[in-house]
Amino acid sequence: MAADPAKLPARATAPARRAARTRALRPWLLLAPALLVLAVLLFWPLVRVVTLSFQDYGLRELNTGATDYTGLDNYREILGDSFLWRQVLPNTVLFAGTCVVLTLVVGTLVALLLQRLGRTWRLICSSVIMTAWAMPAVTGTYVWIWIFDPLDGVVSGGLDGAGLIEPRETNWFTDRWSFYAIATLNVVHHGFPFVAITVYAALLTIPRELPEAALMDGAGAWQRFWRITVPTIRPVFLIVVILSTIWDFKVFAQVYLMPGGSGSNPDVLNLGVWSYVESFRRNDYGMGSAVAVLLTLLLLAVTVVYVKVLSRERDEL
Repeated sequence: MAADPAKLPARATAPARRAARTRALRPWLLLAPALLVLAVLLFWPLVRVVTLSFQDYGLRELNTGATDYTGLDNYREILGDSFLWRQVLPNTVLFAGTCVVLTLVVGTLVALLLQRLGRTWRLICSSVIMTAWAMPAVTGTYVWIWIFDPLDGVVSGGLDGAGLIEPRETNWFTDRWSFYAIATLNVVHHGFPFVAITVYAALLTIPRELPEAALMDGAGAWQRFWRITVPTIRPVFLIVVILSTIWDFKVFAQVYLMPGGSGSNPDVLNLGVWSYVESFRRNDYGMGSAVAVLLTLLLLAVTVVYVKVLSRERDEL
């Protein structure tokens, strides 16, 4: 008996469908070991922190293994505390915003400088700024502490020699604004090389004909930058801005290691350090976890904005 023609296509495509499913599943099988490691190292600690944030968890619970769920009490206490709204959150947001802007400006200026230098000086300058990027945050922080030391620091010594301050009466780390001014210098010094090298690499992709044509049309340096450079490498600017924002919102070492930043001066705490102080200095792990969750949600919001902006830019291109 002859086979039914209507059934031939279905029989013929069944192996093809199985092969397609196998091809679709193969990348996930290859990624499975790495995804499992990430789940253990990242996802489980995040779940644990979220779980602790709903508990009254201190040394007693840590020793006994007991759990004391209190629901949203930790979040209510944090959000109802004026200390969050008057000190911690402004410190976190204003500090991160200032660092991002200054890092972007300094990094872009350095990238434009590298573009105009000859090969030898470009190599020298690139090596110098990469040294600043390679310096650990802890080492860099102690260098800035030494520079602004009230008695033996370079800044205090220079201003004392000029008769502008009295070192024994001036402590740059006790005032909230001078404290964060030093921390900003530290973060910008450590972060601008990434922006500089990234933007410089993007500048190399701009066709020479574009700025040359604008120059022949009488456009100045500022007009060429805003009308040609910025629109051409806008996706790169978006990437460095969002990455810098994420990094600067969760700055820890540059604040914690400075005098008063570990909790002795509450006026200078940010969300990251406040979470650490609540957890490991006051042994209130539930409250510290709640602060960490709030910081994570803030960073998640920034990441969502980042993805939406990049998607919009890609659609426009």
